[in-house]
Amino acid sequence: MNTQIAKIIDHTLLKPAKSSQIVALCAEAREFGFASVCVNPTHVKLAAKELEGTQVKVCTVIGFPLGENTTKVKVFETKQAIKDGATEIDMVINQSHAKSNSWKKVEKEISALKKACGDLVLKVIIETCNLTDTQIVNACKASIAAGADFVKTSTGFGKGGATVHAVQLMADTVHPHGLKVKASGGIHNTAEALAMIDAGADRIGASCGVEICK
Repeated sequence: MNTQIAKIIDHTLLKPAKSSQIVALCAEAREFGFASVCVNPTHVKLAAKELEGTQVKVCTVIGFPLGENTTKVKVFETKQAIKDGATEIDMVINQSHAKSNSWKKVEKEISALKKACGDLVLKVIIETCNLTDTQIVNACKASIAAGADFVKTSTGFGKGGATVHAVQLMADTVHPHGLKVKASGGIHNTAEALAMIDAGADRIGASCGVEICK
């Protein structure tokens, strides 16, 4: 088992799931020593209960998967998720604002969610498959200015997932400013995970965490 990779994997289940599947996800996270489980907000309480007393974090998604909720809704959703036991937040930026190059609006929203998170980690999903290289860089710059902790490639529900090119572009932009990069979407095996890490990824989001580590 590749324990070093395990430590940076967010073990993910964001499709509709039964409680038994969330319990199994958490059991795998404990066994393999994953960084976190990443689940939809409706499952946060259960995941927090299953992982109580462990080092595995509970990550959830906000404004998922399109980011088109209003900022007030995203802030409420964030606060409720934290109240339920989430310790990391992965938010989706407003895709309409990003595609319209309204970067001040993007920055303002990220800033509002970071304020709601306080000291907890905020990862900003920019959905790279929908953006040009220039827009990817600008989304990263908005995340830097807003005080986010990570930028993240993808939801896994778009037309494409993480690419080495996008991860490298993001890492080159944010690493000098102390932010980290999460690569997610379409990472199925060890080779693909290592390629993302070599490109600059600090965290891997995957539903195939067990397969990657084995």
